[in-house]
Amino acid sequence: MAEPSTAEPDTVIATRALTKRYRGGQLAVDGLDLSVPAGSVFGFLGPNGSGKTTTIRMLMGLIEPTSGAARVLGQPMPRATRTVLPHVGALIEGPALYGFLSGRDNLLRYDSADPTADPRTRRTRVAAALDRVGLTAAAGKKAKAYSLGMKQRLGLAAALLQPRRLLVLDEPTNGLDPQGMREIRSLVRELASEGTTVFLSSHLLDEIEQVCTHVAVMAQGRLITQGPVAELAAGARGRLVVTTPDPGDAARVLKEQGVSDVVVTEDRVTGEPPERDLAEVNAALVTAGVRVRGFGLERASLEDAFVALTGEGFDVAG
Repeated sequence: MAEPSTAEPDTVIATRALTKRYRGGQLAVDGLDLSVPAGSVFGFLGPNGSGKTTTIRMLMGLIEPTSGAARVLGQPMPRATRTVLPHVGALIEGPALYGFLSGRDNLLRYDSADPTADPRTRRTRVAAALDRVGLTAAAGKKAKAYSLGMKQRLGLAAALLQPRRLLVLDEPTNGLDPQGMREIRSLVRELASEGTTVFLSSHLLDEIEQVCTHVAVMAQGRLITQGPVAELAAGARGRLVVTTPDPGDAARVLKEQGVSDVVVTEDRVTGEPPERDLAEVNAALVTAGVRVRGFGLERASLEDAFVALTGEGFDVAG
């Protein structure tokens, strides 16, 4: 009986026990089971060196897995690379550009290398891709004069020359200033709203939180968890926040009440809430004469969830 063409029709990337061990014995990716739903903006999150780029290279058929299996758009990789890649736009480890050519000519060259691209509409397609990433004004400039952020945008434009079912972006905001980051994020949202699934790797928690619908968390080559961003953050308890003109006394009482990791900043005291009714903690503050102006739990962030899952901090700023 023939193998079905797709495991689950609504899954764009699926891996089973995907593993990559390098020659020296180093395990870069260890038994990865990923499931990326169609139409999602899927954040692939982990510190640098956690196996993200190695995974992406296996998914794109650039390197062979040591063991395990990967399917992209329902097809086995790397076996079906030729069938799959025309439907995938990818920006991995920075774009390969010809420095002596202008941004526009780089894209014309990329487009002419695509056997499915109609040469008659090439210039229109290139102009639209440049416009989409905000490079129209710099299109005639040589790529070697581009800043790192402009090169990232040009690489993204190359990935967008054709409509794609899947867009794979490895650290797409690397080297961008805050304005450029915002523009790329809004472009990712726009692409997703048009039906493209976006698989985005990042070591920036706030980036994933702002733009992604789903997330997979990696650490040291292993998958720690995956699922909708909202569910993951909801699974972690937020921090207890007390606003008071008596922060010193409040901190003392909170510690007595079992609150850990107490941090005092001017009129705010925060900490990890204890496993008990918070009304009792509030009552203890009032009994001790602490003037409480505000008392509650801050919504847990993805960072809180990451720390809870791994027991380690995270390089949030990058």
